[in-house]
Amino acid sequence: MQFKPKIKKSILYIILIIMCILTLAPLVWMISASLMPTGQANTYPPKFIPAKVTFVHYINLFTRLNLFRYFMNSTIVSLAVTFISLFVNSMAGFAFAKYRFPGRDRIFKLLLAAMIIPGQVTMLPLFLMLNRMGLINTYWGIIIPGMASIFGIFLIRQYIFSIPDSLIEAARMDGASDFRIYWSVILPLCKPILVTLIIFSFMGSWNDFLWPLIVMTRDSMYTLPVALANLMGEHAQDIELMMAGSVLTILPVLVVFMALQKYYIKGIMMGSVKG
Repeated sequence: MQFKPKIKKSILYIILIIMCILTLAPLVWMISASLMPTGQANTYPPKFIPAKVTFVHYINLFTRLNLFRYFMNSTIVSLAVTFISLFVNSMAGFAFAKYRFPGRDRIFKLLLAAMIIPGQVTMLPLFLMLNRMGLINTYWGIIIPGMASIFGIFLIRQYIFSIPDSLIEAARMDGASDFRIYWSVILPLCKPILVTLIIFSFMGSWNDFLWPLIVMTRDSMYTLPVALANLMGEHAQDIELMMAGSVLTILPVLVVFMALQKYYIKGIMMGSVKG
């Protein structure tokens, strides 16, 4: 009878290891294929270890195919969307959590109801609005729609509910303005959930494909996912080159997540039980 818990735990570990291997295998093969000489990735069964390591595909991406321009486009857009949305969402979440104003709860419920509307439904009217504003083929054409998100407001609102009102009242008694309370009291206490929102915003903006494809019609303004999709059409047979482009696309997101995962998990766990 004593061995049953150990057997169950061993079976659970085996299942988790198998799932981990199945999940990581495509990623490992992608990195390995990007380092293979041309044509070696086409073999069957697929090889996970290159016979000869070469970085020529990465060099070609930056020299012959000008991937650096697309990389910078994605970096500019993703950083702008992340930090602007962080500021806007945190202020809105603070207002919905700690301020009393007419229609507050109804407005928030209306925002939550809007989450069920597919984003594709709003793309046409949004495109027409931005076109009239002259923002097509500009960074702002991608940044403006991402400046605020209902999910981000909801996430921060739920977290701020846990902050005692007495802290805010004490700051007001000391003569702090509303913005000073937000900046000096609320934001430092919201670090875990803010980091979580940074990860969500950066990953969503960096990986976004459809909206930049619609807004950007000039090749020089493409973001990395759009440029990589076009690259697949031109170099569909060059698998190693495609894998190198894929590695460069996911690398920044992977680095950001690995660097901030501790705060991300803490923010999710704490935010899920607040309010």
